[in-house]
Amino acid sequence: MKLLKLEFKKLINQKRTFVGWAGIAAVPIIMVVALALQSHKPQGGQGPDRFFSLAAVNGMYVAIAVIAMLTTFLLPLLASMAGSSPIAGEAEQATLKTWLFRPVTRGGVLMSKWVTAVIYMAIALGLVAAAAYIAGAIAFGLHAPALLSGGSVSVAHGFWLTFLAYLFVLAGVICVLSLATLLSTIANSSLTATIGALVIVIVLNVLGNFSFFDVLKPYLFTSRLDAWQNLFSSPIDWTPITHGLISFAITSAVLTVGAWLTFRRKDVLV
Repeated sequence: MKLLKLEFKKLINQKRTFVGWAGIAAVPIIMVVALALQSHKPQGGQGPDRFFSLAAVNGMYVAIAVIAMLTTFLLPLLASMAGSSPIAGEAEQATLKTWLFRPVTRGGVLMSKWVTAVIYMAIALGLVAAAAYIAGAIAFGLHAPALLSGGSVSVAHGFWLTFLAYLFVLAGVICVLSLATLLSTIANSSLTATIGALVIVIVLNVLGNFSFFDVLKPYLFTSRLDAWQNLFSSPIDWTPITHGLISFAITSAVLTVGAWLTFRRKDVLV
């Protein structure tokens, strides 16, 4: 717990922390301004396009539309940065070796940094949701959200479904964060780890878009990142959501254990 407090204090004292939060929170505001100013409102569509058409008339759907957009690139990018900086960043600054003079285990150091990065991403998603609801309420108002399958639910139930969707997305981006953490224990450059994690995520997304690689889809966590959309149908199909959470848990666990095995053998004195 002491290590976690130290890491979180270090996180709060870094300017780039607030730059990242401000940048990601600005996205829903920009999106609302764009929707409000365009002369022709988006109509119909499937998946993210459908969410955009709903967001243009109901502020409740702004938070959903923006998360559908962010999961394609910006959230993986932010997660890659959050996962790579704590280890590789300190290795670049030659401050990682100072931990050796403290009565702590390498596993404890690694996990405190990993948990801090997860908290960072959770706060980022919370800021996105808050900015989306505030901007959406001002521009379009908050009304009972329509479901993709037809019908609608109450505003309160809409908030609950959105909360569940954001938790699901957080579980998905933790996989990216864990991948970046693993790469950061291998490379001594945070930029290399960030780019490496992002490139791997992009490659996995590309593989998931070709039918030739359908046999791989059940094993790719990236192919399950949009399963939260099932929450906005009635009845809710929990099977893809459950499978997605299981895939995220296994992927994050394997990558984090790999990071621990690598970090415990890493020569930090170089």
